[in-house]
Amino acid sequence: MKKTILILSVLTAQVFFSQKVKSLTIKEAKTTEQKLELSKEKKELFNGKFLQFISALKSSDRKAMDALLSDKSRQVVTDEVYKKLSEDIDSNKKMEIFKTGYKSLVNGGNYPMIQYKYSDDKSQDPKEIITAVFEEDGKILGIKPYKAGK
Repeated sequence: MKKTILILSVLTAQVFFSQKVKSLTIKEAKTTEQKLELSKEKKELFNGKFLQFISALKSSDRKAMDALLSDKSRQVVTDEVYKKLSEDIDSNKKMEIFKTGYKSLVNGGNYPMIQYKYSDDKSQDPKEIITAVFEEDGKILGIKPYKAGK
């Protein structure tokens, strides 16, 4: 069974986007998530940027996708990464915000994040979650699709 491993480390300029990994040593990092919610304005900003990215991903518009990414992310994201993301995210399904807050990263920074679920998934613990992590200005640091049971 192949797993998709997604990594985000701002210090090493690696971002988490879907990619297949053949072998990997994983270090557990403390990722305490703060209980703080994002403000309404921040939710609107980040949600708008995410939906623009999904629309560009659906139409394979590399230029539009790159424009929405942070500089660090743009440096490491390849066509292969975009292809894997488009396979892992069903852009034809409507998405809704499942959870918002801040994500603590290995470098000690806290970044705004929004988790999405597909609107047709009515379970308390959705089978698929898409986590988007942002810089404060709305640029996307990383996107991580997750499917339960994989």
